[in-house]
Amino acid sequence: MFVGHYAAALAARAAEPRAPLWTYVLGCQAIDIVWSGLIIAGVEKASVDPSLPGSPLVLSYMPWTHSLPAALVWSVVVGAVLMLLLKLPRRAGLFIGLTVFSHWILDFLVHRPDLPLLWDGPKVGLSWWDYPAPEQALEMGLLAIAAAAWGWRRGREGLGWIAAPAFLGFLLLLQMVPLVSPMGEGRLSMGGTALAAYLATCVFAWMAEPYRRA
Repeated sequence: MFVGHYAAALAARAAEPRAPLWTYVLGCQAIDIVWSGLIIAGVEKASVDPSLPGSPLVLSYMPWTHSLPAALVWSVVVGAVLMLLLKLPRRAGLFIGLTVFSHWILDFLVHRPDLPLLWDGPKVGLSWWDYPAPEQALEMGLLAIAAAAWGWRRGREGLGWIAAPAFLGFLLLLQMVPLVSPMGEGRLSMGGTALAAYLATCVFAWMAEPYRRA
């Protein structure tokens, strides 16, 4: 699951426009941003198995980011911090928090059983990664529906049309990169590449919709 996570960001931006797009984009991948840093630091563990169908990732240890309790904690922390820093309405902070938690829900659909229900306990996942075509269809379908809602909201706000397809095109480009370039092994390569992609997407979102304080 990659661009499917950004569907949650676009849907949240359409439902609660008082938070800037980049906060939702940051929120939907906040868990993976922390995961990337912990992978680089060697705190959480992952490896690559090219023989696996779909995603080659083997996520063996990630209690601090992808366990259910951790996802709840990160949702509250990210939502509250951005709400306070940007002086956003409480409802906007709530929607940012929900966007953060959407990451765990969507991962549950596609991951193999590697998401701990406790900090370290039974692991769950519906394994849609093992069925690449349906999994890709799910991601693209979610993104298309959310993008339509986002486009409608932009139209209501009188925003130009160029930024929207540019941002969506950037997301689709990032989605295609793993298909033509195998994922590197090693914690620096794996975590660093993912972190760069997530942060670049946040910057692109800020460029697409610069923050205008109400």
